Amino acid sequence: MARRVLLPHSLFHRGRNCLVSKGDAPLLAHRQRSSARMRNARGICACPDLNLTGIPYMDGSSLLRPGECIPLPLTILRLSLPVLLAFAYFLSSFLILPPDKSLILGGLMMVYYIPPAGKESIIPLGIGLGIPWWMMAISLALLDVITSLFMILNFGLALRIPVLGPWISRFLSSGDAFIQKHPWLSRWSVIGVAFFVFLPLQGTGGVGATIVGMMAGLSPGKILLAIGIGATAECLIFALGSELIWRLILENLYLGLGVAITVVSSGAIIYLLLRRRFSELHE
Repeated sequence: MARRVLLPHSLFHRGRNCLVSKGDAPLLAHRQRSSARMRNARGICACPDLNLTGIPYMDGSSLLRPGECIPLPLTILRLSLPVLLAFAYFLSSFLILPPDKSLILGGLMMVYYIPPAGKESIIPLGIGLGIPWWMMAISLALLDVITSLFMILNFGLALRIPVLGPWISRFLSSGDAFIQKHPWLSRWSVIGVAFFVFLPLQGTGGVGATIVGMMAGLSPGKILLAIGIGATAECLIFALGSELIWRLILENLYLGLGVAITVVSSGAIIYLLLRRRFSELHE
């Protein structure tokens, strides 16, 4: 009589243990490997082997469907589309700015992704280097929207990025407490998330705002809209303020420096107060 063995559920599509003949085990394992190769040929998993157990807001999320397999061409498109959009914008700047200014703009756009750089530092620097204030405002607002688009299209992969992935997981794990502490985010919907983006804090850009939008129950389209509104408003304020201060410095050095010091000091106080209020972003 053939000996019976208990095979693990991983050999079966229906996810349960089954008694089979020992001699059939190699055949079933071969079929499993062949099936895996066929699945890999058709597409790759959006987030393979990613354990989402215990992470809130993941079940039924419009940003990530655990176990969903995406065709390889579509995966490549999702990864490359945000990069191509940013690169296309950079190339279009050569139609407006002198080549040397466009190169400076491209460098500042890359530096923007290196913490602790932010709008409050990149925008005044760009204006001081000769880039029009409106160009700096449009550029950084667009980068926030493009970053959010990348998160929406590749959320599962973002969870695997070193440093960023663990931060996202920690933020999501404290999501209930965060929303309870700031109920206006979900109550005000798009405007609430837009105001969150408007705050001059680390973590309120394209990445953090996408997660907060997901916590607030917004659809991907509304998340992009909220980030576009908030980032544009914040960038315009920084750009116009920086432009006025630079002009004042050129006309009256001491008065301009005095105004700049006052603005920076006031901004630092506001930043510290907001940082304490939104401490979850820095844990």
